Amino acid sequence: MRGQVLGVDRSSGEGQISGEDGSRYVFTQEDWSDSRHPAVGAKVDFDVDGKRARRIFRLLEGADVPAPVGEPRNKILAAVLALFLGTLGIHRFYLGRTGSGVVMLLLTCTIVGALVTGVWAFVDAIRYLLMSDTEFAQRYPRR
Repeated sequence: MRGQVLGVDRSSGEGQISGEDGSRYVFTQEDWSDSRHPAVGAKVDFDVDGKRARRIFRLLEGADVPAPVGEPRNKILAAVLALFLGTLGIHRFYLGRTGSGVVMLLLTCTIVGALVTGVWAFVDAIRYLLMSDTEFAQRYPRR
């Protein structure tokens, strides 16, 4: 079962894990099978023995990140959006980069900012067109 470490007493090595089934399981230092010590918030995999967690291993970072779903984004559409509506950051919103899209939108409200975002959008459009389809799909996955 998978879960997350809720707490650990460093002196005794005892702790508690919240399982993906919603139950809480206790463990001792002897139940921990990983070379690194348990840490609060760590994602773990473990065996259940009643209300006790046994053979606990820390999951690798990103082990439970879901795979991208849906059709990949279209790099030609992203480049066209960057060329024609780029100063507004529309292409950034399309690619899921809302933070930089908001920055571009706010910068466009000033004359100097509009010049900066214009160059920024043009560089983005050229970059998208020169990028391979595989790299584009990896860099901008649909989630």
